[in-house]
Amino acid sequence: MQRWYGPDDIPTDLGPTVVTLGNFDGVHRGHREVLTRVVREAAERDALPVAVTFEPHPIAVLYPDRAPAAVMSLEQRLDALESVGIGAVLVIEFTAEFAQQTPEEFVRSTFVEALGATAVVVGKDTRFGVRNSGDVETLRRLGATDGFDVIALDDIGEGVAVGARWSSTQLRAEILAGNVAHAAQILGRPHRVTGTVVHGDHRGRELGYPTANLSQDHEGLVPADGVYAGWLLRLGVDPSDPDRSLPAAVSVGTNPTFDGHQRRVEAYVLDRTDLDLYGERVAVEFVDHLRPTLRFESIESLVEQMAQDVQRCREILSAIVPS
Repeated sequence: MQRWYGPDDIPTDLGPTVVTLGNFDGVHRGHREVLTRVVREAAERDALPVAVTFEPHPIAVLYPDRAPAAVMSLEQRLDALESVGIGAVLVIEFTAEFAQQTPEEFVRSTFVEALGATAVVVGKDTRFGVRNSGDVETLRRLGATDGFDVIALDDIGEGVAVGARWSSTQLRAEILAGNVAHAAQILGRPHRVTGTVVHGDHRGRELGYPTANLSQDHEGLVPADGVYAGWLLRLGVDPSDPDRSLPAAVSVGTNPTFDGHQRRVEAYVLDRTDLDLYGERVAVEFVDHLRPTLRFESIESLVEQMAQDVQRCREILSAIVPS
């Protein structure tokens, strides 16, 4: 997939495109319905499927005190867009100056002049341009004069609550509440946090449960503190290797039993003590929430609870095929 970090990166000999627009935070099932339609339309038109997205999130620029926590890093978002079949992504740096573009200026400079769009595919609630003054009707009016078709899709599917939409806002709330199974319903896959395995306090190994600690510069929104059933994916290992996707018990929190202060994501690969993962790039996928983080009065009671957690993880994960 081609990745353009501004209009200057777009090839001058770019052919026809089918374009969509959005923040795509999470690349959830609602996003994927739109993106899949873009890919299909592009194939029918012998065109390149292109997604236009923004970095940072517009709200972070316009209303910094109301900026939502990102479900995905930019690179995670781009990887997810590629996995759907998008052929190129234009990442536009969102600034206060850019936010002053009228809908007409944005569409003509980006969709028409830069990308040569033959069709634009969006959700019916899409808004763009200064003060979000552009909508689907604006696109249709401009498409009629500038030579591109507009395909507007209804909201697709329902969220966790009856009648709710699949949305990044709902997804974010579920993750932050620790409702990772609900988040997976919205995503169509488990939520993941990606990072490099680093050395921790080595207490897990001393207790018989060695854990892979993710670096503090991990990518992806971290769920609420607690213990989860999940998968540890070794991103540098061939997908056909059975040691790529490993069942895991995942802990998020500060280790209150040991008076810890740094919030960590760490994963114990079930029944494996032979792995040396230090320095590896991994993803931790969250499948189900087991319990909140607890402070134990003794090491013995902690180890007893860890054994119960591991058994529950075995039961939950035994019936699931990893990503």
